[in-house]
Amino acid sequence: MSKGRTLALRPDPGGHVPETAMVMAAGLGKRMRPLTATRPKPLVEVAGKPLIDHVFDRLRSAGVRRAVVNVHYLADALEAHLRARVKDIDVVISDERGQLLETGGGLVKARPLLGDEPILVINADSLWIDGPTDAIRALAAAWDGERMDALLLMVPYARAHGYRAQGDFHLDALGRITGRRKRGRVAPFVYVGVQMIHPRIIADAPEGPFSTNLFWQRAIEAGRAWGLVHQGLWFEIGEPAAIGEAEAILAHG
Repeated sequence: MSKGRTLALRPDPGGHVPETAMVMAAGLGKRMRPLTATRPKPLVEVAGKPLIDHVFDRLRSAGVRRAVVNVHYLADALEAHLRARVKDIDVVISDERGQLLETGGGLVKARPLLGDEPILVINADSLWIDGPTDAIRALAAAWDGERMDALLLMVPYARAHGYRAQGDFHLDALGRITGRRKRGRVAPFVYVGVQMIHPRIIADAPEGPFSTNLFWQRAIEAGRAWGLVHQGLWFEIGEPAAIGEAEAILAHG
């Protein structure tokens, strides 16, 4: 996977890219064992580069200037890596060493660091290749703060490489999220771990660990959760075997 190909200049779709992103990097990575026995999952390499470095490449390409990164498992190693490798984006650590808070609790913990403008929230293990336009810039161009509290990047179920589950969401013709996958059914769209949210969504939260699903469900019920279909590639890197599968596609893509 050449740097020139993955980070080539693409048409700017417009919109205002948030200055701040939160990178969710605190998880235990249990499904990636034994690779995560000695390193956090964001430092597992795919195509010769740690997963979190792929994410920072995308942030850098889109013009993001500041990243809040939450840490828990093997936090010292992750912090050292970020200090050594990230020089052009301001990195702020949200420290969850004392308790792993899951995605929703992680947002609550980091809330004082996030500001009051729309932000990006990206899973540190999300691996995607941009299509005709930069995916982060496409999210920013599609964002409408009057109608949206959350805008999730998705791929059609049939294009979710390495994905083993049964989908996440249903969208209407305009892109509004109409519901979650029902038990025993397959949903047509898969969330890829990249979203744009307004911090006002981080409210009335329980204490301790909980999932972002709580915030999403409120937004869905209010008609303020939307999806944007990604036009490039996305890979679920959920287990060691998925690394080789992704690298094979990237090498021939």
